[in-house]
Amino acid sequence: MNFLRKQLYNPIAIGLAILLLIAAIFGMLWILVPPPPKTLEMATGFPTGLYYHFGERLKGALAKEGVTLELKTTGGTIDNLALLNDRSSGVDFAMVQGGVADISQYPNLVSIAGMFYEPIWIWYREPAFKADGGRLSILSQLKGKRISIGNIGSGTLALSNALLKASGMSDEQLHAEKLKPDEALEKLKNGELDAVFIVAAAEAPILEKFYAIPGIRLMSFEQADAYTRNLPYLSKVNIPRGVISIANDLPRQDIQVLAPTATLVGHSDVSPALVSLLLSDTYDILKSYSRLQKAGEFPSAVGLDFPLQADAEIYLKDGPSLLHRYLPFWTAVWVGRFVKIVIPLLVILIPLFTYIPAAKNLILRLKLSQVYEELKMLEKNASNPDLREKNFKDLEVIERRVAQMKVARLDAKELYDLKAHVSDTRNRLHLIQK
Repeated sequence: MNFLRKQLYNPIAIGLAILLLIAAIFGMLWILVPPPPKTLEMATGFPTGLYYHFGERLKGALAKEGVTLELKTTGGTIDNLALLNDRSSGVDFAMVQGGVADISQYPNLVSIAGMFYEPIWIWYREPAFKADGGRLSILSQLKGKRISIGNIGSGTLALSNALLKASGMSDEQLHAEKLKPDEALEKLKNGELDAVFIVAAAEAPILEKFYAIPGIRLMSFEQADAYTRNLPYLSKVNIPRGVISIANDLPRQDIQVLAPTATLVGHSDVSPALVSLLLSDTYDILKSYSRLQKAGEFPSAVGLDFPLQADAEIYLKDGPSLLHRYLPFWTAVWVGRFVKIVIPLLVILIPLFTYIPAAKNLILRLKLSQVYEELKMLEKNASNPDLREKNFKDLEVIERRVAQMKVARLDAKELYDLKAHVSDTRNRLHLIQK
């Protein structure tokens, strides 16, 4: 306790205490503003789908910035949402098909951005629709037909059911199977199916496997406008002849299809720096996705089910921040963290600067108070003959210390008063000893 009491009068100890306090606050803020993780996991879909293909390209782009992206293959959108909503799964982001999710069940998920149109393609065998001239143009023509509507856990299944329900079709009127894309492809090739529903972007590798099947065509939704009004998460997309495959002339005429927006979704507490990095990389990736969308149309804030993440909204509107525009990613991250910590510290410390004169005065008074406390003890022990020699030695130490004190001109009177009191104490010790 005596040691602590002495430090109360020690300006060096006080200064160190203040520095330690600032360091503690800085450390606390540093912990509260953590850096983005260097390893991420994203739920995609089947390896033959564009979700996975897009994930592979994003993985390569992130690797250049020192961020590792691990891809998790799934059955599709429903599985992706379940994994993303389960914190224990380790999934940080997921590709999600628009119109599938009931967002009230996922209050902690946000959209990073819409990435690309993902039309629903209905491939059909011409011979199965001879009565209609070999053409499928409205979904009611599927009554009694053998169809694949997508596997369990996929967005294809959810969208197929929504379209068939809007068309007034019941399960009893269809011979529907819930098949994975590759399974549906084989059955269509073998004539075991009349039509296959598949949701995929035009660039998806799975679509290439349908080109070689003889006698199949793509459906054109003649009621596309009606569906977009009943299912507002859908867009009508015009497909020029041959855009899917010029070599195979697919489609064989201009058609119109329905398309939800494929969206990158994450947790609501996603790091703003990661949002900036993801959007920066997706801009470059999506430049090559130009079959169905205009250059610069994606990433987009339009057609999203989940609310747009705040930092993503700013990025899509104004572009990257100044730091991320001119600095490498991790340099920008560390500078940004430092700025976020220093600004609160300045908010705390700047008002304190106004108290510097008072603090200087306090430090001086602490110095003087320490000397007066020692003088007080000398006077208390002055009448004790056994402490005579010690008293004079202690007084000499005090006199040397006072002689070395330096104060501002305005505080000179305080120092000279102290010197006078030290001299008075010496005189009293002499008188008592006589």
